[in-house]
Amino acid sequence: MLKVVAFGGGRGLSASLRALARLDIDLTAVVTVADDGGSSGAIRSTRPLLPPGDLRKALVATADPDRSEVAALFAHRFGGDDFLTGHPVGNLILTSLLERHSNPVEALDTAARLLGCRARVLPMSGTPLDIEADLAEGDGTRTIVGQHDVAVSDGKVLDLRLRPSGATASPETLAAVAEADWHVFGPGSWYTSVIPHLLLPDLREAVAAADARRIVVLNLSEEKETDGLTPAGHIDTLRRYAEGVRFHYVVSGDARTLADPGSLNSAAQSLEARLVAADLAADGVTHDVGALAAALQRLLREEGLLVEDGG
Repeated sequence: MLKVVAFGGGRGLSASLRALARLDIDLTAVVTVADDGGSSGAIRSTRPLLPPGDLRKALVATADPDRSEVAALFAHRFGGDDFLTGHPVGNLILTSLLERHSNPVEALDTAARLLGCRARVLPMSGTPLDIEADLAEGDGTRTIVGQHDVAVSDGKVLDLRLRPSGATASPETLAAVAEADWHVFGPGSWYTSVIPHLLLPDLREAVAAADARRIVVLNLSEEKETDGLTPAGHIDTLRRYAEGVRFHYVVSGDARTLADPGSLNSAAQSLEARLVAADLAADGVTHDVGALAAALQRLLREEGLLVEDGG
């Protein structure tokens, strides 16, 4: 069976996972572990564990449709005005599992069994990470630390790093990357969900060394962290951090690309990739899962690697 690894975090990765889970493939999600906002931030501020939020979203996105009640439980967020306010139930369950298992992959595998997941969910690293960014500010620069602060910053991002600098990728993640037939990057928050995978040296090297074909799925619109960055600019930024990594397809459903594909096509060619433009929007910011699944399926079939329709 065709092996596909999808990289990302948050809502963007959830969209690609919901699409890919419709296909007849062996699917693995590799999830960023730098979230420090909301419930995840509160948990990691007091416990030395991986932030559970993005991991939970990936698990829920690939849950068996017959386990919809369990998935809804994982996704339920407490209201009110007490110590539980804002915490999704799934974050608390994952925190419990992460405390009970010395290897976070074992915790995630247990959660995946509860949800009947159609993908294996792996952490990018077994070490909780922080994103550090240099921002343009007037005539100088300002450095900020934290996924949430980078995501909502007003300044233009000039450079990105991960802390701690010596962090390494999970062994299970490196193995999945090496064995994959396809790697899928995006959609998702460019600086805080997609590019971080290329900031871990051993993970980037594993991606570059793998024989897999690679797809980049672009966002449908700008986000706060990429305000003013064109679709072509997204590709140019990705290339800066993807030393040694060859990409094969750039998929865009952005209306700007459909109207004028020229600049993005040139950017895709700079990656040695082919631009695939299609109407993939459910609305201005959200991918239509069915349309995205069909687009990805066409590429996998084009390469002669996907023979049958998925369920």
